[in-house]
Amino acid sequence: MREIPYNNTLAVAYARRWAMSRNELYYDFENIGGDCTNFASQCIYAGAQIMNFTPVMGWYYRSASDRTASWTGVEYLYNFLVNNRAVGPHGHLVPQRYAMVGDIVQFGNSGGDFYHTSVITATEPELLVAAHTFDALDRPLSSYDYDIARFIHIDSVRVW
Repeated sequence: MREIPYNNTLAVAYARRWAMSRNELYYDFENIGGDCTNFASQCIYAGAQIMNFTPVMGWYYRSASDRTASWTGVEYLYNFLVNNRAVGPHGHLVPQRYAMVGDIVQFGNSGGDFYHTSVITATEPELLVAAHTFDALDRPLSSYDYDIARFIHIDSVRVW
């Protein structure tokens, strides 16, 4: 297995293209729990260009009924990215000041339950994000109401 760079430029370009609309290649989960992590996964895939087809613990989307929980679930995506030792993208938590474009921000409540995923589209003059469910493009991070946030930097992508 080898590692290739995560293309954050492609991830952000995808976010900019689809933040305010829907890519018909993917089911829109907005009315059944939210589409934010589905959208973030699409952005990550645009930058990674590879999925992990490991049943249950991987990260992939073939259809609304053939996908892993990590593709659409906030906590599951986090667990995949920070624990992935196999094929696909992987990352680690960073302080906000080290977050980069194409990285992921997840919002949580004071009890530590994370409920929303967004993609960083700019870091200057402040962090701006793109998201689905409550569609946003270049929305200032400071405009969100949340108790805690975690920032997942995508390190690279493992391929065979």
